[in-house]
Order: sequence, then structure tokens, then C-alpha cells
Amino acid sequence: MRNPTHWLICAQVDAAYAGGQKALSCPPGIAPLTFGDRALTKMDKRTANGEQVKNWYLDMNMIKQYLVVNDFGVPRVYHHTAPISMAYALREALGILTEEGLEASWSRHRDAAEFFWNELEKIGLECHVDWEHRLPTLTTVKIPEGIDGGKVVTYLRENYSIEIAGGLGALAGKVWRIGLMGYNARRENAALVCAALRDALDAQGYYRAPGLLYPSRQHSRSSFHGVA
Repeated sequence: MRNPTHWLICAQVDAAYAGGQKALSCPPGIAPLTFGDRALTKMDKRTANGEQVKNWYLDMNMIKQYLVVNDFGVPRVYHHTAPISMAYALREALGILTEEGLEASWSRHRDAAEFFWNELEKIGLECHVDWEHRLPTLTTVKIPEGIDGGKVVTYLRENYSIEIAGGLGALAGKVWRIGLMGYNARRENAALVCAALRDALDAQGYYRAPGLLYPSRQHSRSSFHGVA
């Protein structure tokens, strides 16, 4: 497996970051971050021009001084107390990913997502985004006409311990956001979410497609958190 930074350089990505709690399945609170040479040069020019970042925590020049000793031997400057426990958690998450393999993880996420999309169609639900443009990690599902989307979110949380979210901005009240990331990106979890959705819709009198064989609520409760 090639170093991911090699791909970023080849793609000419100047800056990239990620949330540890997403596909890495790390507890929230830490974010991998990388800058390319062009981004670092631009930050140096900002300092030379006397420009200041108004947000202390987002001042990358200060964080750079915290992490790196410069060529003149100037010692590092304190910026914040690093969350050591989160660093260990991220290391463990990356270790699990290394054991599986990056390509294998990508394949698992894609397989779970496509399985999920097909199962949604079977219970009469439609995705907001066309198939060729969908993200494997996050699915937006259209809320059917006449269904209270907020009640479905509450139903899944209270009856299945499953957490999904509603749409944001212009899509508020129109879609659900359902994430299948990290450990949760498995067919059995996707099937559980579909079973819970079908149950929640049925509770509001929504038409159920016949002939579906999903586990009943009594036998399918599990803890699953899929908010993105």
C-alpha cells in the first residue's frame, strides 16, 4: 500500500484533513491534517506580510511552531495541550485499518453501500443522489410524502438505538442522512437500518413492499450510530 500522502502529491492536493470519528472509527475529537509545499509556502508568506489569523485554534503557523523546530534551531512554542488519549485512539484505529488493508476497506464500504441502496429500493425508498454520484460513506434518502421525518429519526433512536440525521440547509425536512462508515460499513448493519426504517414507516401507515424478509424488532435491536 502506497503512502496516502503520495496520492495527495500526485493529485496536487495542497491541504487535506479528515474526522477521526468517520471512516476511521476513532472516537471524535482528533483530525488528521496534512499540508503540501504550496500550502506551507502560502502560510509563510502570510506571516511575512504581517497577516494574522483571527482564530487562535486555527492558526496553522502557530501550530506549526508548536510541532516543528525551524531551521534556525528556535525551540517549539506552546500552543495547546495535546489530547494524548486521542492520539492513542487514532493510532489504534489506524492499526485496525492497516490489518484490514486500505483497498479492502474501500471495497467493504462500497459493497455495504450498494447493498444498502438496493435494500432501500426494496422497501420503497429513494436516494436523493443519482447512483453514479453517491458517496459510499453517506447516503441521503428522500423522506416520502406524508411521512414525518423527525418522528422516524426518534423512532429509530428509541426503538433500535440507531442514530440517523435529517437534511441540512435546503434539504432540511426533505431527506435523511445515513452514514455507513468504519466498522458500521457492513451488510448486516445496512440490513438492520433498512428493517428499522421499514418498521418506523409502517408505524406511520406507510405502504410496505410485500415479501420482504427482515428481522423483527424484537430480534434485531443493536447499537448502531451512523450520523455523518
